[in-house]
Amino acid sequence: MRRGLTNSDARGVRTAAAAAVGVVALVTLTAGCKVETVGAAEPTALPVQAPTRPTDDAKPGGGASPSAAPPATPSPTASRTPSARPSPRPSTLMSVGDRSERVRELQARLRQIGHFDRSPTGYYGSATVASVRSFQDKRGLERTGRTDTVTWDRLLAMTREPSPEELDPPPAEPEAVKPDARCMEGRVLCISKNSRTLAWMIDGRVVSSMDVRFGSQYTPTREGAFSVYWKSRHHVSTLYDSPMPYAMFFSGGQAVHYSSDFAARGYNGASHGCVNVRDEGKIASLYAQVRNGDKVVIYW
Repeated sequence: MRRGLTNSDARGVRTAAAAAVGVVALVTLTAGCKVETVGAAEPTALPVQAPTRPTDDAKPGGGASPSAAPPATPSPTASRTPSARPSPRPSTLMSVGDRSERVRELQARLRQIGHFDRSPTGYYGSATVASVRSFQDKRGLERTGRTDTVTWDRLLAMTREPSPEELDPPPAEPEAVKPDARCMEGRVLCISKNSRTLAWMIDGRVVSSMDVRFGSQYTPTREGAFSVYWKSRHHVSTLYDSPMPYAMFFSGGQAVHYSSDFAARGYNGASHGCVNVRDEGKIASLYAQVRNGDKVVIYW
């Protein structure tokens, strides 16, 4: 027959159990293990956070910390700083074909420093292109022949503002030449291809003279002795549809007349056979004096 535990026996059992639990707890602590509840979920491990280094802002005076980590190397896919773009080309202010007072000023300023050897016309023709190119070449600029902002600024710095006489000088009298013998009697338009002058003569005396231009090799001005057979103050060419003011016809469709193209371009152009005059004031005065029947002599 089994007997029940006495109080003393029970105290002994509890004492022994407690001692056993203490032993188990001691073993667990020394082994680094963790007692988990059966059936409990696996706890998620927390990330280990690296110690934070002080930043420059946190340091008095803003200086770099001696222990600061080196800068991170950018990844190959990191964006790159775009390279500097080339400077834009200077803007063109004046070029071939332009006609303005600014072109006239350009020519006057070029003339001041020896790059333009004629009176300003206000027309940007081949002579102006050559002058601008000469100026650019001497100053180490790109030889375009166009007047861009860089060329214009350099020219302004080297010259002064042109006077009214420099912008529009009075036409010079052409050099006197010995006239052809056929010009020494009567009323004659005596025209020399060699000196490129027209002398209005009466009985061997020169009344006035002026520069003239002739036709090209494909449309030459005829040579010889002729006479004025028709005058037309506001004539327009029916063949070329171009104005021919103060026209005085002497041979077929050829005439002495004013030419705005000659006034603008000088000897860089040519007529279609006529005798061009570039001084409008002089040709207007001549037109008023010449009569039908007056002689025209053209010679070398």
